[in-house]
Amino acid sequence: MKYSSTAVMADRDPAVPLSENKHLLKWVEKMEQLTRPDAIHWVDGSQEEYDDLCAQMVKSGTFIKLNEKLWPGCYYARSVASDVARVEDRTFICSLSKDSAGPTNNWENPYEMRKKLRGLFDGAMRGRTMYVLPFSMGPVGTPMSQIGVQLTDSPYVVASMRIMARIGLPVFREIDKDVKRVVPCLHSVGAPLAPGEKDVPWPSNPVKYIVHFPETREIWSFGSGYGGNALLGKKCFALRIASNIARDEGWMAEHMLILGVEDPKGEKTYVAAAFPSACGKTNFAMLIPPKGLDDWKVWTVGDDIAWLKPDASGRLRAINPETGFFGVAPGTSVKTNPNAMATLSRNTIFTNVALTPEGGVWWEGMTDEPPAECLDWQGKKWTPQIAKETGAKAAHPNARFTAPASQCPTIDPAWEDPEGVPISAIIFGGRRGTTMPLVYQAFNWTAGVYTGATMGSEMTAAAEGTTGKVRRDPMAMLPFCGYHMGDYFRHWIKMQRSLNETPRIFQVNWFRKDANGNFLWPGFRENMRVLKWIVDRARGRALGQETPIGWVPRYEDIEWTGLEFPKENFDQLQAFDNAAWRREVIQHEELFIVLHDHLPPEMVYERELLICRL
Repeated sequence: MKYSSTAVMADRDPAVPLSENKHLLKWVEKMEQLTRPDAIHWVDGSQEEYDDLCAQMVKSGTFIKLNEKLWPGCYYARSVASDVARVEDRTFICSLSKDSAGPTNNWENPYEMRKKLRGLFDGAMRGRTMYVLPFSMGPVGTPMSQIGVQLTDSPYVVASMRIMARIGLPVFREIDKDVKRVVPCLHSVGAPLAPGEKDVPWPSNPVKYIVHFPETREIWSFGSGYGGNALLGKKCFALRIASNIARDEGWMAEHMLILGVEDPKGEKTYVAAAFPSACGKTNFAMLIPPKGLDDWKVWTVGDDIAWLKPDASGRLRAINPETGFFGVAPGTSVKTNPNAMATLSRNTIFTNVALTPEGGVWWEGMTDEPPAECLDWQGKKWTPQIAKETGAKAAHPNARFTAPASQCPTIDPAWEDPEGVPISAIIFGGRRGTTMPLVYQAFNWTAGVYTGATMGSEMTAAAEGTTGKVRRDPMAMLPFCGYHMGDYFRHWIKMQRSLNETPRIFQVNWFRKDANGNFLWPGFRENMRVLKWIVDRARGRALGQETPIGWVPRYEDIEWTGLEFPKENFDQLQAFDNAAWRREVIQHEELFIVLHDHLPPEMVYERELLICRL
């Protein structure tokens, strides 16, 4: 075994193991024999190591260093066109029985899948360095944290994971205590190099597999170097594997943002919210109150994942297990999300955005005026004229920024509290042009679970003739739940038994339209008005009006200072259409039929109750 090609940092030989854990050493040796890398590098997580990896990637063409004056500490990467997003159809939950995975997950026999993967990984790291990357989801050594080790042949993954999770020496020390189970994660871009063969800036393989083995808590990922396919701490561990661990241990791993709302007296209320993609999740997590509510503050704990666990007194508490934001760049601007723009202004890795001549980055929606010329996400010349003629985008629609959460101006002082923050309300939301009001509160926990289980968004793919069709996405977890969705609902219902204080559950919809197809609600900062009512309800100090679906605010229950919003518009936003809701309830059946053999009876009862109230 020759040494890693990365320079030795602080007189350390990176090929020498940084752990004495015999199970870890044995596994690394076994995987080394399978993948046959040219070198091994044990990741210490230091700044020197990060700088060195980035310099190495600049040399290989994977990274372009951005203008230090404009974008200090920032790097730019372009993937290949075939590796730009999560690949849901290549994502598998290989539980021992197909029934455990459920009908909403791709399943394959774990024995067959292991055989297939061993064939793919055989010699997959030839000519490359295998990085041994330990990471902790949640603050290292705290009760709510979990540990993984990712073996990867991608320095891009190592650099990105340093932003997204806690990595390196402190995690190795925790592993050596041998008190926590370690989740083994194996990843390869699937592009071995023959002796003397020149590497490409973005190695990948047209064959892709992202595979989870729930019983053995293992993750194997092959062929992709992008985002959630390759940063295995993110959706693979923090949701798909963690949802299995959470079900077994009595907590919850959810696709939720966490924020703190501080009123003018300094009282803080924490809220968790689950929205499917394209529903303004990151904007909501970094909300800036509007005029009239300037004396309120919103604090960010997390923008994507929440782990929720009852404490000793039966209060539900939550942590954000990540340390970074992996956000969608297009549409992010100083107007839509000033806090995100401040967060990504330094020490950030940009992928598949456009590159400007002065060594900066740009994407659609970032500024009112596009640059006169730039290189698009595929390295081709782009101008506004070319865009007009061909429809070419400068940035890929799924272009991303990977930025440290600690740089967010509104990061909550308690965001790394090992005990987590106490959750008083849970919000579900989707993109609905009709039927769903701006906001309503579920009658109780079980009714709230029904609300989350039946939430959905209208699809916008006009080309396929599906515009307006509602795609159900229970709790925004459809692609991320690592076991049967019916059992997942049952786990939610069961969770109430371990709580002495139940968070109130709400549904919001910022996207309701009028007869002309215009949005009725201004959204963005004005969402704070709805959030204030939610907080006041959770604190037991706001009124609501009862409807068949739950409690709704009256016009006078919302704080309107600073916004001209006529009562008739609000009434239209909150209008309850009995016929539309009857159609809605019939559509709920589509998902329930799929899950029927595992569906908790409570879901059926809630549906019957709703039908009776209608």
